[in-house]
Amino acid sequence: MLVERFCGVLPMFVDVAKIMVKAGDGGNGAVTFHREKYVAAGGPDGGDGGTGGSVIFICDDGLSTLADFRYRRKFFADNGQNGGGKRCFGKSGADIVLRVPRGTLIFDDENGRLIADISEDAPVVIARGGRGGWGNSHFATPTRQVPRFAKPGTPGESYSLRLELKLLADVGLVGLPNVGKSSLLSVVSEARPQVANYHFTTLSPVLGVVKSDYGSSFVMADIPGIIEGASDGAGLGHDFLRHIDRCRLLVHVVDVSGSEGRNPMADFDTINAELAEFNAELAARPMIVAGNKCDLTDDETVENFAAAIRGMGYEFFPMMAAIAHGTDEVVNRCAALLAELPPVARYEPEPPPVPDAAALDGCGFSITRQEDVYFVRGAKSPDGSDRLLRVLQSVNMDDYESLQYFQRMLISMGVIDALREHGIQEGDTVSLYDFEFEFVN
Repeated sequence: MLVERFCGVLPMFVDVAKIMVKAGDGGNGAVTFHREKYVAAGGPDGGDGGTGGSVIFICDDGLSTLADFRYRRKFFADNGQNGGGKRCFGKSGADIVLRVPRGTLIFDDENGRLIADISEDAPVVIARGGRGGWGNSHFATPTRQVPRFAKPGTPGESYSLRLELKLLADVGLVGLPNVGKSSLLSVVSEARPQVANYHFTTLSPVLGVVKSDYGSSFVMADIPGIIEGASDGAGLGHDFLRHIDRCRLLVHVVDVSGSEGRNPMADFDTINAELAEFNAELAARPMIVAGNKCDLTDDETVENFAAAIRGMGYEFFPMMAAIAHGTDEVVNRCAALLAELPPVARYEPEPPPVPDAAALDGCGFSITRQEDVYFVRGAKSPDGSDRLLRVLQSVNMDDYESLQYFQRMLISMGVIDALREHGIQEGDTVSLYDFEFEFVN
């Protein structure tokens, strides 16, 4: 019972997670021949392998954190099955679907590249399953009637991912701790953040849907208290400042009464400095100022603060959030400004890195020489596969026709010409992964 009460007071909010995903490999093509009574030389009938399952992300509005990825960090889709005889195709592997909160960014943890922004309803394929290999029935020709080789399936993509949640909110409430942000959200929406008279009552961002008198609605986020030094990791602000990035409008809540012995203007400057330090664009984000706790000070103090704020170019709205006085004006002004502002920001995925062209030849391979041995290695394509290795894996070294096919592929890919440009002589050794052969002009 004690544990249950504790969990209710301190809900787990996870907005960053690191996981590994692996799409399924494609199934191998089959090498089989038709066998039937009274049918002579039935010919090759090997079927193709099945496609590997993909890793798909989809947004779920029922989720608000990445807590599902706290303890399980590896996700693997099913492999495709191998092909069979009688031209039977292998069964495709099942996709794996991962549900995340709306607004989750997916990064490649190895290079920091943004792969996707899960903000729309459409599913996003992050790791594609490998293609199934061709069976030997594809390689039958009038001159090659008994192909004893098939293509293997290609490997599925795999990534080490960093998931980062950036809440999709139209309006973000910012301000020092205990200035009334949670009180404001609780009276203008159905959200029920914890409200108490001590610092850091709110331990995680809280979203609420707010309806204005104009009939429009928008999402407001209560960002946990930011303090001086938050951009450098002090307090809670370092963890939650990222959730302001998408907000189209900021409402800066200030305790104009100075009830905790602080100067309201100094508080205002402190928060603005932290926002600018974290992200320079936040300093230029549209902002209005809500002066809270007006009932705890005199009218002259409120007017002096309001005049200073307006002199800096901001709109000022006095209010008493605890009794919902003046909050309608704040809500209606937010709705009016949002109607003129662009929609919530969506982040564009970054293209995959391009391999270094200086180290590659032809269709994507590198050649290095050690004495009279030439080492040939294929380059990784954007999907993580190696075309040269796939060709090698498809070859049956005990079959003459399969070796001829391998030679034609090396010529078409430019490997043979590249070896000649590197000065290879007849009789020199070519090492292609675990396969070696003597070069013959």
